[in-house]
Amino acid sequence: MQQIFTEESLYPGQETIITGADARHLAQVVRIRAGEKVRLSEQKIPTEAGKSFLGEVVSADRDQVCILVTEEVPSTELPIRIELYQGIPKGDRMETVIEKAVELGACSIIPVEMKYCVVKLDEKKKKSRISRYQSIAESAAKQSKRSVIPVVEDVMSYSSALEAATKCDVCLLPYECKEGMAATGEALKKIRPGSSVAIIIGPEGGFAPEEIRQAETTGRVDVISLGKRILRTDTAAITTMSMVMLEAERHLWDQDDERAQKEER
Repeated sequence: MQQIFTEESLYPGQETIITGADARHLAQVVRIRAGEKVRLSEQKIPTEAGKSFLGEVVSADRDQVCILVTEEVPSTELPIRIELYQGIPKGDRMETVIEKAVELGACSIIPVEMKYCVVKLDEKKKKSRISRYQSIAESAAKQSKRSVIPVVEDVMSYSSALEAATKCDVCLLPYECKEGMAATGEALKKIRPGSSVAIIIGPEGGFAPEEIRQAETTGRVDVISLGKRILRTDTAAITTMSMVMLEAERHLWDQDDERAQKEER
């Protein structure tokens, strides 16, 4: 089933017209036909999800697709907001991180310049990279049936990223020199529905000692371990995102269990 994002307010029984790149993709690439189902999500402003609906294609040609909105469906978003601050890696690893972070529920991804980053971008490259990264985020959001398109922010310095990240309710920083998983478990317990969670991931060269000291000085950063093995930067991002996602989903499962128990009574 295809996913479409729209700035239009939707309601069951409405016919909405899809134009532009989305219409061309549906009509010419997917070759969608009348009667087929699609999923539509409202997106009024970046990172803010509206309602989501199912729709049925009424007609399709190369310039526009007409869809009848049939019913509202639950949002696929996590009950928390995740911001991923990723030390810029070399090659196409950043693209992998963005794709997987979107699938796992990140609301925003921020490339960060750190001391041991191999890649050094000038202003022109930063702008072109961000444009490409945003396109990857949108494709991943459609593939994973997100109810919102996450935003890839402009490149930040480490100090600016740390300042922004520590405004979140929980700030996690996986560090290869951190020993033991007890601190990791305690940090994850802080995550509650409605929380904002920042994740700071170092580049291939890892964090510089002074960057770790700067993070610890804030008193707002939980420096955690991801186990005894040294993970690549993209693996570390995906692993941490997965742990946070599962912790958030666990709260939803607990709420579902509580509702089921009350209904049985």
